[in-house]
Amino acid sequence: MMEIEPISPEQAAAIIEPKLEDLQAQGWKIISATDYAARLTRDKMNLDVWVDLLGQIEMQEKPLTLMQESGQIIAVVLLIMIVLFVLVLLSVLGL
Repeated sequence: MMEIEPISPEQAAAIIEPKLEDLQAQGWKIISATDYAARLTRDKMNLDVWVDLLGQIEMQEKPLTLMQESGQIIAVVLLIMIVLFVLVLLSVLGL
């Protein structure tokens, strides 16, 4: 039986780095990355990119997770609340 020799983390990083640079140039933003894998996001999509143990790049596109979507909604609501608070504060202070 033939034994498969997996690639090293350094080899995986050298393989995935040019692909990540290309994806960033296309507007994808890196959320997290390791030597073997990365998760990127753009608009309402996530893109998982990884290097398998034989050195082949694999990619899978998925919609945003519920946590990401709810986090975006919470951030917008907090921003609106802060703006309204500042407007009320300015009006109370007479500025």
